[in-house]
Order: sequence, then structure tokens, then C-alpha cells
Amino acid sequence: MSIPRRLSILVVFGVPAIVGGGIMYWLFGGDYHPVIVYEVLLAFLAGSLVTG
Repeated sequence: MSIPRRLSILVVFGVPAIVGGGIMYWLFGGDYHPVIVYEVLLAFLAGSLVTG
């Protein structure tokens, strides 16, 4: 897999991490625990796509 493709995968997962993290924070009334779980799941998914 080429470097530009790896970087584009990280960008594609970076935007939902930022926007989705804010939405999760709002939905759960200002609690960071669901946000951390959401971010970790996205990080694992992005990492598996980048390395695979």
C-alpha cells in the first residue's frame, strides 16, 4: 500500500473522530468515557486498514 493511500485512510478516519467525538460527548451529557471508547475503536479500525 502506498504512502498517499495510507495518509488518505488516516484523514478519512480523522474527520469522523473529531466530529463523532463531539457528537458522542453531547449525546452522553458531557461524559468522556463513551468518547474514549469511540476514539479507541476508530483507532483500531484505522490501524488495521493502514497496516493490512
